[in-house]
Amino acid sequence: MKILEKNLYEECNFGDKRLTQRAAFIGELLSVKYGQPLSKIFKTASDLKRGYEFFSNPKTNFEKLTQPYFKQTAQEINGAPVVLAVGDTTFLDYKKILDKREEYGPIGNGGNGLILHSCLAIEPDFGQPLGLLWEKLWHREHKASQPINESQEAKKERLKKERKAKRNKEFKEKESYRWVEAFSKIEKQFSTLEIPLGGLSSKIIHVFDREGDIAEVFAQISQTKNAGVIVRAAHNRCLEGENEHLWSYVTSTAVKFVKDVGLAETKKRNARTATLEVRYCPVSISSPTRLKNQGSFHVYAVYAREINCPENCEPVEWMLLTTESVDSEQSAAQILRWYTYRWRVEEYHKILKSGCKAESYRLAGESMSTMLGFLTVIAAQLLRMTYLHRNCPHLDASVVLTQVQMDVLLASSPPKFKKDIEFTVDWAIRAIARLGGYLEHRKNSAIGIQVLWRGWLELETLCQGWLLHQNLK
Repeated sequence: MKILEKNLYEECNFGDKRLTQRAAFIGELLSVKYGQPLSKIFKTASDLKRGYEFFSNPKTNFEKLTQPYFKQTAQEINGAPVVLAVGDTTFLDYKKILDKREEYGPIGNGGNGLILHSCLAIEPDFGQPLGLLWEKLWHREHKASQPINESQEAKKERLKKERKAKRNKEFKEKESYRWVEAFSKIEKQFSTLEIPLGGLSSKIIHVFDREGDIAEVFAQISQTKNAGVIVRAAHNRCLEGENEHLWSYVTSTAVKFVKDVGLAETKKRNARTATLEVRYCPVSISSPTRLKNQGSFHVYAVYAREINCPENCEPVEWMLLTTESVDSEQSAAQILRWYTYRWRVEEYHKILKSGCKAESYRLAGESMSTMLGFLTVIAAQLLRMTYLHRNCPHLDASVVLTQVQMDVLLASSPPKFKKDIEFTVDWAIRAIARLGGYLEHRKNSAIGIQVLWRGWLELETLCQGWLLHQNLK
């Protein structure tokens, strides 16, 4: 699988050429055996030992391993008029690693692990994933043990002090800062690139769910070049110059149009088509008192509510706030479509956990962070290839396959699939999916991500046997 451009890990800045060479070696192994135990990924005991040493080396870390991939993504999309940067956070749970808990942190519901925030680049017309633009990985600190025999009054006073300390915490030290940090990190990434000849700087529109609805996000927009935002509102904010709040004001306007929107499958619902009645209008949101000298935020609201919702389904209701101009049915429908692409990043996190089995490894926290530097890139490329088949099936197969992989796929395909072959992305992905258990009589249904990641692993096993056979000739 073409996970990365050749020798991309040579751009990692470890300050040691031997570590750079080892990174390239490990990256190549993981790209063909992701999700398997380290004892199976490394062929010899000495390689396994050096692998563990690399993961635990203080000079190697998640940021240094992923930075070359973020740069590659930015270079590939540089000059595109508009690119969506879809942000979301996921929790990686390692609660079973009892003897290494100190390098992980609490994540709620008794979990113990790491927190990953991802910004996935998305093509705006068809929702094609393009790669990762930025990620942040961290863990929370363990809380101090509750004092023994603490009185109820003392406990109440202690919790009061903890809440006050949390409120007075600098914004940059809070977890919510990641939503604002994404703007500056991605802007910095593009500032190092040359604008294509005759081209323009790409406009990056960030797409957030309700957790990203914080006033600092809207304040940051005015300080960031070529950036915009679409965020699903979580707060019923006060409106400037209006004796009303966001929800009552927008819902009191007339319905502008009705539109069918495809909904992706989630943990709470099956994939389906929802019929939405849509309202839109400009609004001026009052800034909170904590943002001194900050005027109101002039944005547009797009409110969509599902009508004729099927029984036993929760109706869709989206209040979207955006810095993009919304003055027509076409522009409002575009905002809705762009928001639906937010589920791409959830699919990416699913691949990371289920396909790459990121939660199955039993490493110390710092070592696991380094390991994730490889696995996150692999997961992003798996997602990209899945949608490449759906959006660009007629591209040449060489876009996703090496020559050896093409030869092996051709040799392993049943005779009926060898007639009148056109070596396209469609042919390649279907052949890989068959290796993963895809049934061809279901060709009218989209090929799922799960059969694809199984198929890739099976293909790499066949390729190893193929190369071994060629060497023995």
